[in-house]
Amino acid sequence: MSTRALTEAASAPAAPLSLCSREPHVPADRLVAEMVPPPRFDSVRFDTYLPDPNQPSQTDAVKALSTFAEGLGGAHASGAGKRRWFARKPAAPTGPRGVYLDGGYGVGKTHLLASLWHATPAEPALKAFGTFVELTNLVGALGFQQTVKTLGEHRLLCIDEFELDDPGDTVLVSSLLGKLVESGVALAATSNTLPGKLGEGRFAAVDFLREIQGLSAHFRPLRIDGEDYRHRGLPEAPAPHSDQVVTETAYATAGASLDDFPHLLEHLAKVHPSRYGALTDDLAAVCLTDVQPVPDQSTALRLVVLADRLYDREIPVLASGLPFDRLFSDEMLNGGYRKKYFRAISRLTALARDAKGLVAQ
Repeated sequence: MSTRALTEAASAPAAPLSLCSREPHVPADRLVAEMVPPPRFDSVRFDTYLPDPNQPSQTDAVKALSTFAEGLGGAHASGAGKRRWFARKPAAPTGPRGVYLDGGYGVGKTHLLASLWHATPAEPALKAFGTFVELTNLVGALGFQQTVKTLGEHRLLCIDEFELDDPGDTVLVSSLLGKLVESGVALAATSNTLPGKLGEGRFAAVDFLREIQGLSAHFRPLRIDGEDYRHRGLPEAPAPHSDQVVTETAYATAGASLDDFPHLLEHLAKVHPSRYGALTDDLAAVCLTDVQPVPDQSTALRLVVLADRLYDREIPVLASGLPFDRLFSDEMLNGGYRKKYFRAISRLTALARDAKGLVAQ
């Protein structure tokens, strides 16, 4: 190669990364160690939450959660350390041992849940924070008994986006939380569905009414009203860019990934959702070309998990093709998983807005 060619090669921008080339392995101990509020919520606190003055339930929720956190100080409710595990019969809790934040998209439920985690007077190793999907994935990685033993040592378990999608999850989570409450673990959860309504529209919830009612008994609901803060007073989501702009931006942005959207959807089917967080490790931005409608429900649900992980990690998303509000069919948006899909649209729209600064003017 000539000197000129070598110089040109050295000065050429490095090729962007690719999500489709990544197949991360996540050991079980990492799943446990990473059960903390995600980077987006590292610094949130109750006093950084800005209640809407027109929605008094938001202020009421802050007060209730602050009181709840203060009540979690002191010794563990069922004793200390592993001695609890061998106790013949832990003391039965009196009344609900948890709080349940119910409200629409973007009213700050995750902000409040993470603030509760930060405000609870316990070492980080004694409190856990994760999404519902991450919790079920942990059980899959550790096994039920080991998960009970590991989380049973905690003072607080925070579960974000609590949703029941199938009968197996209903029975599993009902049993798990029952064991944890017996061990003295306090619970806090967020969802767009009241605990007594979990599972509606997804499967024959009436057949699992006992489990659902058992879950509901663990929580005291706190309703949080309001509109999506991500779009409150902000302009509409930016229109998709051209393939050329997305590609050029990916090459010009250090740490960006570049993938064709249909191929990415195919790749997600080969990676367990518990690894989607690791899939995004060290990314500065995600660039996607040829965004199209999601073809089926299984693919759509995988995309929801990826959108959650990108949002948690504050990774901007630049895309060409269709706008994100046209990802899911009318049938999907009117079905049992509609709340997940609307959450994904809301979060991807926010990340698309964050990506505007990446595009060369």
